[in-house]
Amino acid sequence: MTKVVIASDHAGFQGKEEIKQTLTELGIGFADLGTDSENSVDYPDYAAAVAHAVARGEAERGILVCGSGIGMQIAANKVPGIRAALAWSEETAQLARQHNDANVVAIGARTTAPETIKQIVHAFLTTDFAGGRHTARVEKIAKLEQAG
Repeated sequence: MTKVVIASDHAGFQGKEEIKQTLTELGIGFADLGTDSENSVDYPDYAAAVAHAVARGEAERGILVCGSGIGMQIAANKVPGIRAALAWSEETAQLARQHNDANVVAIGARTTAPETIKQIVHAFLTTDFAGGRHTARVEKIAKLEQAG
């Protein structure tokens, strides 16, 4: 698999560090775009860094972690070409990939158990887009961005 970019805000920092260990265990190369501590930062800055890297083709997928995952998801989805999904279970991560061709996943470190986060990451990185009837739907999302 091509490179993954990962980032968090202060609330997601510990979760991001655990995800980095999971990626290493899976043998998946990644770039950590920050933050590097639990000092307060603004999550949109980190969501933008990951989203732009994925949109520019510098990475195949992105992983974002904040307290709930919601803020990161909202911010990342402002970047054209990004389909960021909030995942709170292995199943939601799989469905985001299969049905929506999500290229960024947002995870809530305060709302999701560490073992579940590992399952989400694994599912997000190993599940393929199903295509078929879902292709036309994903194409409609791209048209919404163009109509913007």
